[in-house]
Amino acid sequence: MSMQILGIVGWSGSGKTTMLERLLPLLSAAGKKVNVVKHSHHDIQLEPETKDSARLRKAGAAEMLLASPYRYALIRELRGQQEPPLAELLARMNPADLTLVEGYKWEPIIKLEIHRPSVGKPALYLDDPDIRAVASDVPAPPDLRQGLVWLDLNQPEELLSWLINSLAANIFQKS
Repeated sequence: MSMQILGIVGWSGSGKTTMLERLLPLLSAAGKKVNVVKHSHHDIQLEPETKDSARLRKAGAAEMLLASPYRYALIRELRGQQEPPLAELLARMNPADLTLVEGYKWEPIIKLEIHRPSVGKPALYLDDPDIRAVASDVPAPPDLRQGLVWLDLNQPEELLSWLINSLAANIFQKS
């Protein structure tokens, strides 16, 4: 199964994660296997510093695989190396019907923007031709770019319908 990839972009506080929390159960119920990549600008703390896995990473492990009957996490310490590109990270993931990438505004992938004017930041779609749809809590402006889809952020079923139809049309990038 090849992976279709959709970037989810928007300013901090626009509701990207909240929208994904509402959409993921709907996609699962529709029979879709969905992966998510979440970019963070912060140091990632997956376990308290006193836990064995953190102690072993601090002691010098290049990678630490923490496994349980419920989940596992592979943690790679970069130790000053450059952050890996998105394509390298995606290659490490299992296949899925759709991989949603939250963040990575700069990547040349097809994107859905979460836009709330109340956040006080400019719309990203104005300067990013890779943004193919906008989910917003305000109506579409009259001068909307040709081909740009405007969705109601407060109607998850509308977003789901757009996503399912776009997946079926195979419009998202492949990995």
